[in-house]
Amino acid sequence: MSIDLSDINSPRQLHAALAAALGFPSFYGMNWDAFHDAITGLVDMPQQLELRGWPAFAARLPDEAAILQRILARMAQDAPDGAAHVHYV
Repeated sequence: MSIDLSDINSPRQLHAALAAALGFPSFYGMNWDAFHDAITGLVDMPQQLELRGWPAFAARLPDEAAILQRILARMAQDAPDGAAHVHYV
């Protein structure tokens, strides 16, 4: 699965894009706690996840990029069988 972050300019846009691509439920809270809950218990993560446009996205929203990366890395560590292998390209 691939998510294009090229046009993401706000945390709200980021959460909307992640929710749409990963199939989060309609009650998704659009915040990092809700993101963690969704990927660890509400949806099946893809085996491969490509985050396209990462360098430019991370430059635009460095705090959001760091949090996203940290949550995905923690999932890979805590639940390697259910975590996506993430490619930041």
